[in-house]
Amino acid sequence: ETEPLTSKKDASDCSKGEDCKENGLLVRNPKSALRLVEDGSKVQPSQGDKGEAAQISNGYSGVQSSGPCNGEQQLMELEDRETWSKKIDFLLSVIGYAVDLGNVWRFPYICYQNGGGAFLIPYTIMAIFGGIPLFYMELALGQYHRNGCISIWRKICPIFKGIGFAICIIDLYVASYYNTIMAWAFYYLISSFTAELPWTSCTNPWNTGNCTNYFSKDNVSWSLHSTSPAEEFYTRQVLQVHRSSGLEDLGGISWQLTLCLLLIFTIVYFSIWKGVKTSGKVVWVTATFPYIILFILLVRGATLPGAWRGVLYYLKPDWQKLLATEVWVDAAAQIFFSLGPGFGVLLAYASYNKFHNNCYQDALVTSTVNCLTSFVSGFVIFTVLGYMAEMRNEDVSEVAKDTGPSLLFITYAEAIANMPASTFFAIIFFLMLLTLGLDSTFAGLEGVITGVLDEFPHVWGKRRELFVLGLTIVCFLGSLATLTFGGAYVVKLFEEYATGPAVLTVVFLEAVAVSWFYGITQFCNDVKEMLGSAPGWYWRVCWVAISPLFLLFVTCSFLSNPPELRLFEYDYPYWTTVVGYCIGTSSIIFIPIYMLYRLVITPGTLKERILKSITPETATEIPFGDIRMNAV
Repeated sequence: ETEPLTSKKDASDCSKGEDCKENGLLVRNPKSALRLVEDGSKVQPSQGDKGEAAQISNGYSGVQSSGPCNGEQQLMELEDRETWSKKIDFLLSVIGYAVDLGNVWRFPYICYQNGGGAFLIPYTIMAIFGGIPLFYMELALGQYHRNGCISIWRKICPIFKGIGFAICIIDLYVASYYNTIMAWAFYYLISSFTAELPWTSCTNPWNTGNCTNYFSKDNVSWSLHSTSPAEEFYTRQVLQVHRSSGLEDLGGISWQLTLCLLLIFTIVYFSIWKGVKTSGKVVWVTATFPYIILFILLVRGATLPGAWRGVLYYLKPDWQKLLATEVWVDAAAQIFFSLGPGFGVLLAYASYNKFHNNCYQDALVTSTVNCLTSFVSGFVIFTVLGYMAEMRNEDVSEVAKDTGPSLLFITYAEAIANMPASTFFAIIFFLMLLTLGLDSTFAGLEGVITGVLDEFPHVWGKRRELFVLGLTIVCFLGSLATLTFGGAYVVKLFEEYATGPAVLTVVFLEAVAVSWFYGITQFCNDVKEMLGSAPGWYWRVCWVAISPLFLLFVTCSFLSNPPELRLFEYDYPYWTTVVGYCIGTSSIIFIPIYMLYRLVITPGTLKERILKSITPETATEIPFGDIRMNAV
């Protein structure tokens, strides 16, 4: 049974409880039932009036007509959504987002800390059963519903809309500290344009009497209190942490880093202000350049004396480590934060795809590229650490003590400074760090921009440039605390607490909402609409059970054993743990608040309110040629 869509109703005839036609869309009132085609047969639309009814193979009816229709369906997207200029723009943007600074410093450190080559086993298992299914799920959701992280929940499960607001807050927290790390890299880049790199000697104004140069031609003795020129340049010239006593006294703001950060945000603004049409072109540079540099650095590292020592230390398996729970937790956390579901970016980027784009293939390609990049980055880092160990006549484990950004800004920077053609390698290395960070920043902010613009199109729909300008200013002002002399302590606190448990909670609830409330069958049918075939049992089992358990496992492990933070010689006091959890909670608190708000404003009994709140309230447009349909 089909409903004839060619009835000659005026706009004035669009009344409550009936359907109406609007700008080429079949717009259905939420309270009216959509009658589906029973036989599902595929009939070609007539060549005559396109307003005539057509039976479509997926069981929906389509129409193209004109004429306004008033009511709450004005929330529907009435204009064609912007799409990527080319498929490769989307792939490079997703790869650029997933491959970030963490691939270069976090994976190599976690790998050798957790059993070397043996760590690849839990890492691969966690990727197959946890990371990649979640990555694929977000791409499919974004591509099918074509909405950002806030408004998409009207089409999935409205009571979980608070997830979208939580994602936006988390992205703002990330932008407030992540770009500061790029400001450090930019400072290094500017300082590299000299014949002799400033972190190679102990004769600079910022050096202390403890400064000891490993690579000087004179015989030097290394004592307990000795520091390298690279360490003093990083801590006393770039960060200036000696002018802060800790989080209790952050000190003043570094004007040099402030100018660096201002320039970075300027680049970010003019890269994303026009949408994916412009950012899709910028990533041709920011996503591909790091791979060129990684290859150059890999070749250079492999030719250094002692490189084999670093590679052996990196990959030598310690099978006993596999019996430790923390190794599996680290593997799960690494693959999750590396692929990056839960930040609204994959939803936003996929929403600009064409409807029938093969997002399944995209998920496999981009996640594989990301994991391989992490693995290869380990060789880039550890060949150089092996060279350092050879020059110092020490074990690699002594050289590889630095973690996080210090691994790049102290250990690797010192190794580069003592290579032939050190200025050239320093410039391309810090350029690589900048480009790795920039496209991740593009992505994080695009997640917020798409989410807000889709939720409030009547306010910001035609004012994207103005909104992006306001957002970048807010992020810049939010970063001021990280630009102080004690800013590195703030960065560490935000990195550990503001994003970790919060984004894990967000993705756990997202997976539950999609698989259990929206329904795994409905979601798989959506994927079939786009790709022509439904996901197999493996994907269904992962989405329904394995991936949520994977997230719950990591979250509980983190909460039961919070990290004890230490940076340089500063031990974080206990109250900073409380502050950290408050920062993390400040984002996810929007989820229960919105649930309560939703139940309060929904009319009816409690049971009716709950049923209405978990039922999709807005139709999803399905394109069919030049016809756009709405599926309920």
